[in-house]
Amino acid sequence: MRLTIFWERMRAHFGETSADTFARDHVMSELGGRTVIQALDDGWEAKDVWRAVCAAMEVPASHR
Repeated sequence: MRLTIFWERMRAHFGETSADTFARDHVMSELGGRTVIQALDDGWEAKDVWRAVCAAMEVPASHR
């Protein structure tokens, strides 16, 4: 998954401004105690981060 697609999906689910806030501030156990931004900076694949977000935040299958 390209980062542009990842961010499009994040904004579609969380909203334009909330996606960035969530990505910077929400620490997720699914990401090893990292935020989305930290996981991406640490080299996690965008698709794996998106899957973790989907699992943690119960993103409907239609938005995955």
